[in-house]
Amino acid sequence: MDALAYDTRQLFARGPAKVLGNLPYYVSSQVLLRFTADPSPVARMVFTLQKEMAERLSAGPSTKEYGALTLIVGRRWKVEYVRTLPGSVFLPAPNVESGVIVLSPRDPDEYPDCDGRLFNQLVKEGFSQRRKMLRKMLASHHLDWPALCAQLGVEETVRGEALSLGQWIDLTRFVEDAKHPGILETAAQDVHGEHFDVVDDENQVTGQASRHEVHTQRLKHRAIHIFVFNRKGELFVQKRSRFKDAHPGRWDSSAAGHLNAGQDYEEAAARELQEELGVEAPLELIAEIPASRATGHEFVRLYKAEHPGPFTWPRAEIETGGFFPIPMLKEWIAARPGDFANGFLECFGRWQAAQS
Repeated sequence: MDALAYDTRQLFARGPAKVLGNLPYYVSSQVLLRFTADPSPVARMVFTLQKEMAERLSAGPSTKEYGALTLIVGRRWKVEYVRTLPGSVFLPAPNVESGVIVLSPRDPDEYPDCDGRLFNQLVKEGFSQRRKMLRKMLASHHLDWPALCAQLGVEETVRGEALSLGQWIDLTRFVEDAKHPGILETAAQDVHGEHFDVVDDENQVTGQASRHEVHTQRLKHRAIHIFVFNRKGELFVQKRSRFKDAHPGRWDSSAAGHLNAGQDYEEAAARELQEELGVEAPLELIAEIPASRATGHEFVRLYKAEHPGPFTWPRAEIETGGFFPIPMLKEWIAARPGDFANGFLECFGRWQAAQS
């Protein structure tokens, strides 16, 4: 099987997966980028590579091996150079040495989070001419360069190769916060400050209560879920942030949320789509789901929309996300239902029923 044609998304149903390989030298970087791309279902990778490539991946700042690939892979993966293999251990023997590396996911608390797409873009720009000052390479972003360098603790004449992974992440967050103020907030949800309408068995408002009261007392309330599809018919699912008060780290609908006190469903759906994914799109109501234990005692209205992405999400809400073909999602749900939030499973079942 061609590793470059392999759809890694199918591994989510079998995960956490481990990948081993003796990678052909001429496609090793492409294979690495495919299997380390976010979101990834892989828990550990062991690869044999050309020694120079292995050294690039495990290099430190201010070395000739250190570059864009080092950082793009290293942002989410810890790379350990294990050993060098001489050409004599292979048949036929190549004229170069090989290196064995082990890649494992970084602890999510090791570095602050940042927008992976923006990080990759900035790194590629910063290393496109590595001997030039970073200020010139990133001029198109119109940054407050003195303030950024003061925050990073570096000279204004710094080159990209001198910044550590942590500094590149901080640089990305600086750019991200300038473009989308407030998106970096990762504080725990204010479960006492938010208030929702409490409803009866007929979905009629009877009063209001805080998020904390609604959840701990299992009061009936209202929520929306949105399924966002691309033109291929693939469904975008998000992985809930570990900061969420309910179902942290579980996979969920493209966007979802509660109705605030006094808010209607349509207004809430448009708000959640903008707040969670940073986009606008026409919404179509496809199901009304009564409150039950499966929905978390929520009367849910399920909407669908079409949008190709990319999306921009707040760190306090979403860890990552991706588009998945429906057959692949069905296989994943059947094999590992515990990976998903209960509300999504209920909505997905109702959506499937509406298709038949």
